[in-house]
Amino acid sequence: MLYLILSLLVLGVFTALLGYISHRRHGDEPVVIAPESNCATCVDPTAGCEQVCMMEAATKPIEYFEDEELDVYKGRQSDAYTDDETQEFADVLETLRSDEVKAWNRSLILRGINMPDGIKDEYIELAR
Repeated sequence: MLYLILSLLVLGVFTALLGYISHRRHGDEPVVIAPESNCATCVDPTAGCEQVCMMEAATKPIEYFEDEELDVYKGRQSDAYTDDETQEFADVLETLRSDEVKAWNRSLILRGINMPDGIKDEYIELAR
């Protein structure tokens, strides 16, 4: 029993020491988006701006891109769309400006609409 308690104590001290060293080496720098940046210019996902933009978008009213007809697909799985239904999404995607593509995806997410698998490659190309 004494060995178990001593082992746990040594392990706790070792873990605390590693945490202290890690904190001193890396620090706890918060994610800050430069003032001139916005969600449309977020290109580095490791900078945390995509998460900040999603949280920001969640507190604002949902933005529509003349795609209210897509609301009927709320809750549908991304692999359950027919070709005609996928084409409805493609028609909207192809009318968007390049700076609207990511915002449209956020709008779909906030509305509970899964993008069809058939247009995800095109979305990724346009979102770059």
